[in-house]
Amino acid sequence: MDNILPSESRLLPPKPQKLIVAIAIFFFTAGSVLLSEYGWRQSVLFLIGGLLGISLYHSSFGFASAYRKLLLNRDARGIYAQLLMLAIATVLFAPVLAAGKVFGQEVTGAIAPVGISGAIGAFIFGIGMQLGGACGCGTLYTIGGGSYTMIITLLTFCLGAFWASLTRHLWASLPKTEPIVLGETLGWTGAVVLQLGILLLLAGLLWLWSKNSNPASAEPPSPTGLGFLLFTGGIALAVLNWLTLIISGEPWRITWGFALWTAKIATVLGWNPSTSQFWDGDTALSDSVFADVTSVMNLGIILGALLAAALAGKLTPQTQVSPSKILAQVIGGLIMGYGAFTAFGCNVSAFFSAIASTSLHGWVWIICALLGTAIGIKLRPLFHLS
Repeated sequence: MDNILPSESRLLPPKPQKLIVAIAIFFFTAGSVLLSEYGWRQSVLFLIGGLLGISLYHSSFGFASAYRKLLLNRDARGIYAQLLMLAIATVLFAPVLAAGKVFGQEVTGAIAPVGISGAIGAFIFGIGMQLGGACGCGTLYTIGGGSYTMIITLLTFCLGAFWASLTRHLWASLPKTEPIVLGETLGWTGAVVLQLGILLLLAGLLWLWSKNSNPASAEPPSPTGLGFLLFTGGIALAVLNWLTLIISGEPWRITWGFALWTAKIATVLGWNPSTSQFWDGDTALSDSVFADVTSVMNLGIILGALLAAALAGKLTPQTQVSPSKILAQVIGGLIMGYGAFTAFGCNVSAFFSAIASTSLHGWVWIICALLGTAIGIKLRPLFHLS
C-alpha cells in the first residue's frame, strides 16, 4: 500500500466502513430479537424491510427520478425496470390473492375505489415528489444512504399525511366507484394476461418513442450498466413485495407509517384523537409503534440502506442545503404526504402494490401522478433544482 501513488489510490474501490457495518448488523440482530415480542412475523418483516433498503440503494431504484428522466430526456430505462417489476409482481401476487389464504392467514391486495379524491391526490403527489426530491420509499433509502437533507422531506411528508388524515371526511363525498379488482372481474388468469399484455405494449411504445432521441434507452442492459442494476432492483422489489404479502397478509406500503408516527407524537403533545373522524377509536394509536407492520418495515428500509452504503464504503453524509432547496423540500414533502394519504397510498401502495393486486385504481394513480410530475418538473427551476 505504501507504494501506491496518490493518483492511483483514488482509483481503488472504496473499502467497507466496518464500524458502521457492525453497528447496522447489531441493530438488525437486536431489532429482530426484540420484535419477536410482537410475533415472529414482525421480526421477519423488519428483515424484509432491510432487504428492500439494500435493493433500493444498490440498484439506485427511483420512481421520481425515473419519471423525470423519461419526460426530460426520453430515458426510459427506469420505466422499463418498473414495468418488469410490475409484471413479475402481477404473476406472483395472482395465485396468492386468488387463494385468499396462505398458511391459514387471510391475504388481501392493495385495493381502493376509483374516484376524484384518489386522482387529485395522485396528481398532487406527482408534483410533490419532484419538489421534495424523492418518492415515499426513495425518501427512506436515501436517508439511510447518507442524504440527511432528505430528513426535511420525511418530516414534512409525515406532517402532510397526518394533515390529510384529519381532512379525510372532506373528500369522502366526492364521486367514486366501488373498488374494481380485475382478478375478480375477469378471473385471475384473464387479469394476469391482460396486465402483462398492457405492460408489454407500454414497453414497446416507450422503446419506439425513446430509441431515436436517447439510444441508451434502446440498448439491452449490460451486466455493468445502469439498466442492469435497475432491472435487478425491479426483480428484487417484486419478490420482496410478494414475501410481504404472504407474511403480513397485505402488500408493501409506506405512507400509513408516516401518518401513524405523526398522530402518536400529536397525542403526546395534547391532541385528542376523538376530535378526528378518522382516528377516533383507532387502536393503532394505543398500540406500540413496533406492533405496526408498515412502521417496522420503514425503519428496516432506512437501516438496510445504511448497511448497503457502509458495505460499499460510500456512506458519506450529505448535508449541503440552500434556502430554496429547503423551501422546495418543505412544500414537496407536505403535498406529497397529503396527496399520498388522499390517494390511498404513495407510489408503493397505490401504484406498485395496487397494480400487482390488479386493482384498477393503481392504473388511474400512475396516469394522474405522471401529469403531476410534468407540472412538478416545470416548477423545479423556480427553486433552483436541476
